[in-house]
Amino acid sequence: MTTALITGSTAGIGAAFARRLAADGHDLVLVARDTKRLREQATELHDRHGIEVEVLTADLATDDGIEAVAARLADLKNPVDLLVNNAGFGNKGRYLDVPMADELRMLKVHCEAVLRLTSAAAEAMRTRGRGGIVNVASVAAFVPRGTYGASKAWVVQFTQGAAKDLAGSGVRLMALCPGFVRTEFHQRAGMGTDNIPNWMWLDADKLVATALADLARGKSLSIPDPRYKALMGVVKVTPRALLGGISSRTGRKYGPQ
Repeated sequence: MTTALITGSTAGIGAAFARRLAADGHDLVLVARDTKRLREQATELHDRHGIEVEVLTADLATDDGIEAVAARLADLKNPVDLLVNNAGFGNKGRYLDVPMADELRMLKVHCEAVLRLTSAAAEAMRTRGRGGIVNVASVAAFVPRGTYGASKAWVVQFTQGAAKDLAGSGVRLMALCPGFVRTEFHQRAGMGTDNIPNWMWLDADKLVATALADLARGKSLSIPDPRYKALMGVVKVTPRALLGGISSRTGRKYGPQ
């Protein structure tokens, strides 16, 4: 029996990872800020799939929260075989409209926490000679639009670089870059979504299935849908100056209202 630790496990992509991994027979360590929701989720997954589930209440926007999760990942007596760094959020508003404290909190969760948790997990996994890490980023990482995209671009570059450095160690790392997914993400950020076309929405459970398959194939980057793969192909050949203008106009059309 292997164990997976998932941050931001109680909703959205994190919850989809928890459902899929529990169904596949993995024990779980569930991490989020809401203890009540964590315990309800743990009970449901244990009763349905007969797996062991730990809950760890932690706010990854704080040093104490990051340190608590890092300590669990470093525990060699109770090893974690798969880490899913999923916790994250968005801020409503353009650059300079968002308070600096909120911007720094996002960087703490999206960048510092991912770095520290990935490092704690990878060190323990390298000692055992096996393990996997999925860092959830976004297709926003590939377009010049806002602090959120910049933080996710860091996640992609860090993950792919670390994957190369750890090649041959038995530790696999992959950046997962979904597009719009029907989760609580936009609602929590106070973002309207009525103006986003139906074709742009992805199903969280299908996304997770593709992500896990890509991890098993040894990919360091997963864009889990043909539609977004095609869009990112166009992005690669579009001049950056032109892309910046397009992403700005598209953001106003399809982004938060």
